Amino acid sequence: MSLISLLIALIAERYLSSPVWQFKTFYQGYFQFFNRLNIVKSSWQSNVATAVFILAPVLLSHYILNLVDDSLLYFVFSTLLLIVCFGCVSLRATYKKYLLAAFRGDMESADLQHKQLLKQKSLPEMSFGQILIWLNYRYFIAIMLFFVIFGAAGALFYRLLTTVVETSNQAFDENGTIDGSAKEGVTESVDDVAIVVELSEQENDDAQTQIEGDDQTTTAKQDVRQTQEQDNSQGTLNLSTQCLFWIDWLPVRLIAVGYMLVGHFSRALPTWLENILNVELLPSSFLSKVAEQSEDFMVDKDDCTAEPCLLVRLAKRTLLLCLTVIAVLILTGVLS
Repeated sequence: MSLISLLIALIAERYLSSPVWQFKTFYQGYFQFFNRLNIVKSSWQSNVATAVFILAPVLLSHYILNLVDDSLLYFVFSTLLLIVCFGCVSLRATYKKYLLAAFRGDMESADLQHKQLLKQKSLPEMSFGQILIWLNYRYFIAIMLFFVIFGAAGALFYRLLTTVVETSNQAFDENGTIDGSAKEGVTESVDDVAIVVELSEQENDDAQTQIEGDDQTTTAKQDVRQTQEQDNSQGTLNLSTQCLFWIDWLPVRLIAVGYMLVGHFSRALPTWLENILNVELLPSSFLSKVAEQSEDFMVDKDDCTAEPCLLVRLAKRTLLLCLTVIAVLILTGVLS
């Protein structure tokens, strides 16, 4: 049943582009509901709240699936959940916009799409083709692995964790401040202004001094509160990022072997062996390096479409290889 669910979900994902089928739609509604609880007061509570935020729907879905006795209903529910977890219409749209801009010779628009994708997915500096290699793993291959090993709840857990990390990274601007938390100065009402105008010059100076002091006090309190929010958010971000790093560490190295098998094995093997035990290299960097070495191509530096197109084809071959291996394991009884 797992194999059939995978096949249906992979096919349906390409055609179900409505927001109803997108993971982002459900995530935003769930986040708004959870945010209304306003339970985060400290870094410790922030970490606990993040864990509850991720685990609550995972445990709920696992509980509901265990309650279902009908195998057909179990199959339908698991498949629908998998389709939602697979959804990445925005990524496909960005890829098309990038190619269209590149074919038109509009390098400025193509570079803008490239930078926006890096920021949206919280990735280190890498080429557009390398980004597609990594996101193919994150939105398809990794979810497939979690689904066949841990079930639909496992796929939901991985997608929730990756989304939390990506959105948390987006919440910080270049200066490390949280978006949407700009300082609000103390504004005076019309009546207050009229009273100040009627004061004598000395009284006006005293009042102005008092107002400035209140402004400074209010601003200082806001700075402290903002700093606390940043510390809480940064602490949660670091914990979630580290958790995701170790979750991806082993699967990335296994999937990299798949890229080598469908590509240039002897060329990519030294890169794989050199970094296999490196616990400091990001999984995205490891996979993109091995994948790039697995594709034997000569690319014109002025042609920004060749590399992503070639690496996308490599990623598709790897996805088919992973699906084939999973099918063999399921049919032989190794996986259920």
